[in-house]
Amino acid sequence: MKDEAVNTRRNFIMQAAKVTAISALGLPLLTGFIDDEDKKVSPPEDLMQEHGLLNRVLLIYDHCRHHLETKQKFPMEALASSAAIIRKFVEDYHEKQEENYLFPRFKKANKLSDLVDTLLIQHNAGRQLTSQIMQLTKSQNMTDTENKKLIHILTQFNTMYRPHEAREDTVLFPEFRKIVSQHEYDALGEEFEDNEHKLFGKDGFEHMVDKVALIEKSLGIYDLAQFTPKPS
Repeated sequence: MKDEAVNTRRNFIMQAAKVTAISALGLPLLTGFIDDEDKKVSPPEDLMQEHGLLNRVLLIYDHCRHHLETKQKFPMEALASSAAIIRKFVEDYHEKQEENYLFPRFKKANKLSDLVDTLLIQHNAGRQLTSQIMQLTKSQNMTDTENKKLIHILTQFNTMYRPHEAREDTVLFPEFRKIVSQHEYDALGEEFEDNEHKLFGKDGFEHMVDKVALIEKSLGIYDLAQFTPKPS
């Protein structure tokens, strides 16, 4: 018992010394010890970041569609590569996360069921459109008919996905926090991160962002300043 008391007292003194040292060195160091939890990305934040990547591809689609409409040349591989990113990262990963982890929980909680049904229908419609884009962009010399079809498909895709992602960001994701426990919420955040690392590596999202940036550069739309309206 005496040894146990000594060990307990020794542990107490060591912990007190750590706190004193941290306090003496200031809040920034203390933050370094406790900030790991704060750095974890929540499930909605993770999905919303991926929506940012999706929206950059939608801007690429807008740019390519304009060139198709005005019959201006552009690297068709840029459009093909963008569709491949949509298929691999958005449809086969991001949307599967929503379908496997979010949608069933809303159904179980009987919350936003109509919205979830519509979102799922749109996921499936988007996959069909992506398949058509990928097929059409294989053509080296598109006919006028194929050109018009591609313009129509790109218009349909963007017209659907802009309100789709906006509704998820402003309605679905905020409500998700209310239908799961704190423990489940935190565990899902870690599971989302693990799934991403398994499929795309540790910096999978950053790697996809880099790919999108390269496509933007190939089309001349990477520089953000060019979109600033000039004073009249």
